[in-house]
Amino acid sequence: MSSGGRVFLVGAGPGAPDLLTLRAARLLESADVVVYDSLASRELLSLAPEAAERIDVGKRGHDAPTRTQADIQALLIDRARAGKRVVRLKGGDPFVFGRGGEEASACREAGIPCDVVPGVSSALAVPALAGIPLTDRRHAASFAVVTGHKDPTQVREAIRWAGLATSADTLVILMGMRNLKDLVARLLDGGRSPDTPAAAIMDGTLPSQRVVVAPLSGLADAVTEAGLVAPGVIVVGHVVRLREELGAWDRLPLFGRRILVTRPAAGGQAWAGALREAGAEPWLVPMIEIEPIVASPELDAVFAAWNEIDELLLTSANAARQLAARARERGFDPRRLAATAHCVGPATARAAREVGFAIGELPLEGFDAVALAERLLSAGDLGGRRYLLPQAEGGRDLLASTLRGAGARVDVVPVHRTVPRSFDAEAVRTALSTGGVDAAIFASPSAVRSLVQGVGRAPARAPGVRTVALGPATTEALREVAIEPDLQPGSASIDACIEALCASWGGSGGDR
Repeated sequence: MSSGGRVFLVGAGPGAPDLLTLRAARLLESADVVVYDSLASRELLSLAPEAAERIDVGKRGHDAPTRTQADIQALLIDRARAGKRVVRLKGGDPFVFGRGGEEASACREAGIPCDVVPGVSSALAVPALAGIPLTDRRHAASFAVVTGHKDPTQVREAIRWAGLATSADTLVILMGMRNLKDLVARLLDGGRSPDTPAAAIMDGTLPSQRVVVAPLSGLADAVTEAGLVAPGVIVVGHVVRLREELGAWDRLPLFGRRILVTRPAAGGQAWAGALREAGAEPWLVPMIEIEPIVASPELDAVFAAWNEIDELLLTSANAARQLAARARERGFDPRRLAATAHCVGPATARAAREVGFAIGELPLEGFDAVALAERLLSAGDLGGRRYLLPQAEGGRDLLASTLRGAGARVDVVPVHRTVPRSFDAEAVRTALSTGGVDAAIFASPSAVRSLVQGVGRAPARAPGVRTVALGPATTEALREVAIEPDLQPGSASIDACIEALCASWGGSGGDR
């Protein structure tokens, strides 16, 4: 019997990390051990605790696995018997050609509690994001899903291809790319018309997705000519005709572009989500960490005069969150602060609102300290007004000095500091120098300094790789290390950054 351990067979989804289910994400966050396949997105591994054991067991389709199936099952049982919460992360859905049934049976026989968490199957998601519905009352009322290779130890004749050829309106074949010519011949022999529309989809649900559409009889040759390789999903049926009308995802403005995001992990996920919605593949490589400053003479002075503050100046979401956290630690409720919070942009305003500060109007143009200063100055005489400006240690004094010049009193208090974070410097250097990314986004001078510190010098950039600087201070920092930024959006917001990238590429996705 088990000693508190448990195995969770978790579907990782079809490839895109944001198609993971909420329950799967929660289980990853509490895992002691993650046993994962090659087809599971590596980005999902970051959801697990830093101390969690991560074990790669290979298993890419029917390639020779890193470990045998028997070894994998023994591994799950061993870790669970040691009292661990084991997440077995499997591509797609665990019970759709994933051998999840075998692993569940092995756990049951060993007396190990085992739960199944369904995932989004590639059989459904990949055609959908390629613009191919499996059923549509104009074209198809049924579909069948079959593996192109039932088991590496069994002959393909075990699958009744002759019957499958015409038994369903739409046929979805997984793991059939390597045997495509043979599979097509079997379908034709079974009575499927050679003119039946068919599609092969490589890297489905990912920004690297590629789709080939051809009559069934010519699909194998078209796939070879286009250079598509496994893993892939094959769809046969009249619904394939709808791709031209419904295939909107791979026409998004940043489709196929790979974007390096250097923001801290806490804010990087929002950027990753927005980039994915524009069709891009975000590569999150946090280069700095936010370290709170929990005690200082400046903080003591601020809270001693907490109720004397007339206006609050917030130039970043981090500053808003950290000031609110320090206030609550000292028994002050941000919701009861009489002062109005003036923010540099919508992201900062959202963070400030979330932690309880009352928000004033945003600048009409621009989302930076200059625009905020101009709006405050235009509002009237600042003489005698007391402002509180929480910011990063060593932050710029442009806003404070401008308002002081107009007669205001500005208390500047450091509430956090940025520290370099270790990252895979060689991978970043190689991607920038060889075109492995299409753009790199830098949100702060600290990220620029961390890049140079990690790589050892300013990395070379391949032609066409855009460098995006969020704000004039970041632009200056890049120039100081001999990197000329290609883009400085009108504001540091996600939307402005995406708009600038789209404009730089003419508003169309790339052919990576």
